[in-house]
Amino acid sequence: MIREERLDWPNGAKIALSIVVNVEEGSEMTVARGDKGMEPVDELGIHIKAPIRNYGNESNYLYGIKAGAPRVAKLLRDYGVKASWTVAAMSLENHPEIAETIRDLGHEPVSHGWRWIHQFKMDEEAERAFIRRAADSIERTTGTRPKGWLSRYFHTDNTRRLLIEQGFAYHMDDYSGDVPFWDGETVPGRPIVILPYQLDTNDMKMWTDPAYTPAAWLDYARHSFDQLYREGERGNPKMMSLGLHLRIIGRPGRIWALEHFLRHVRACEDVWVTTRAEIADWFARAVPA
Repeated sequence: MIREERLDWPNGAKIALSIVVNVEEGSEMTVARGDKGMEPVDELGIHIKAPIRNYGNESNYLYGIKAGAPRVAKLLRDYGVKASWTVAAMSLENHPEIAETIRDLGHEPVSHGWRWIHQFKMDEEAERAFIRRAADSIERTTGTRPKGWLSRYFHTDNTRRLLIEQGFAYHMDDYSGDVPFWDGETVPGRPIVILPYQLDTNDMKMWTDPAYTPAAWLDYARHSFDQLYREGERGNPKMMSLGLHLRIIGRPGRIWALEHFLRHVRACEDVWVTTRAEIADWFARAVPA
């Protein structure tokens, strides 16, 4: 028989909401950092496979730091919601004001790698060094060692084992459900919490599909929240992830959609808006491996 995933959140919460702010700006690919070519993820739609700089795209990423970040941080502060910031370590080194913002807000830094590059091409030793370097750097810039990890799209057969080896508490590279679960098979005797992430509610869709408007994104996000909230009211609480990017949702024509979503959430009772680290810690206590 098919069974629903089931968890009982603390204090009778009907839903756990995880807001994830991705910070990749300042670590994207460019020949200026020794890469073979330009960053292929480009709202401008210009990608040439040649060893030249795409100054336009680099400035579009910089918009996220200069203009997007203040808008996003203000909304999170105004609505009193805690977020998990999945940060490429180099981004914080190049833009320490973002690290300072995370510290000042009391939010959680999550490792998004040393740089926003494809770690799936690395051998085991290179990936081990990549993971360690990222964690060390984020601890220096934010004052907090990251407990969680999110790769750029793909991870390797070694990733989860290396995360366990280096003391990470949870892994986000999973899209298989709406509640946390344990991976006790990768390293027997040393389980790690898997906190599923979701792509369908991610603002990146407004970059990858120009026809996907902020109104459509907001409508989808609210419907996702409402459905999970109703399931919680029926006794089957779930977790929702909302993925954001400074250079995307931080635009003046999009930031309003985030504010409307937060206003909608705050109008509902028994919503646990929290960091992924707090969800992982609670799950580890409530559902021992």
